[in-house]
Amino acid sequence: MLFLFIPQSPFHIFASSFSYGMIRTHRFKKLANPKNPISSTDLRSEPQARKKKKKTRYCPKSKPATDPPTQIAQLSSSSSSDGFTILPKEFFLVDALDLAPRLLGKLIRRDDVVLRITEVEAYRPNDSACHGRFGVTARTAPVFGPGGHAYIYLCYGLHMMLNVVADEVGLGAAVLVRACAPVSGLETIQKRRGLITDKPVLLTGPGKVGQALGLSTEWSNHPFYTPGGLELLDAPKPESILVGPRVGIEYALPEHVNALWRFAIAGTPWISAPKNTLRAS
Repeated sequence: MLFLFIPQSPFHIFASSFSYGMIRTHRFKKLANPKNPISSTDLRSEPQARKKKKKTRYCPKSKPATDPPTQIAQLSSSSSSDGFTILPKEFFLVDALDLAPRLLGKLIRRDDVVLRITEVEAYRPNDSACHGRFGVTARTAPVFGPGGHAYIYLCYGLHMMLNVVADEVGLGAAVLVRACAPVSGLETIQKRRGLITDKPVLLTGPGKVGQALGLSTEWSNHPFYTPGGLELLDAPKPESILVGPRVGIEYALPEHVNALWRFAIAGTPWISAPKNTLRAS
């Protein structure tokens, strides 16, 4: 997301602010007009039959009205060091369509690299754009695992795609991390990317995020809520977000191609292409 400087400490935050599919239904009432995007709520209907289970609702300790990066380092911590709080398992046990926008502004940490999530896409049960449509295979098994775990797959034999598994075991739901902004570890990010720049091109794309974090498919099933390795950390939510259709899923049904299940932080340049399909929510 703009003007950057190399942080003086592993978790020094930028002085400038970054302001910025899987339908749990068994049928569709009608086909969408490809020219008319479908809202997130339009594709919500009867949930899949499953055992009722009381869920613990995740409640952030605070909900600031604004999202200044300087507040991130001031978060209290009860489960990790360096002033960061690891998101609890309960945070992820929700529908992927609910989890996706809640991940915006949160932090991903691996070793000295910390990234701020700026763009995501939701994939839900029975979504013709989701890997879960193939059922449980050696490749897709992690997406059917418990919420809060990683699902990482190799795309086109080149790109490691980072997904956050959502909801309960067996449903097959996840959120793809499409873009991030650097918070710390810029030199490590540049080295892994093989690109010496502090411009958005460094992290605007899911493959770039995976490369910057140094991920491989061996990280699949890793719990984000366990200290060490790969963690998801709490941070202030963005003031406003953008929504739009997901990218690169032309093979899916019209209902899913046009569903507004892509979310991004408004006002930030750290968003992948295309940007002209995103609108204020």
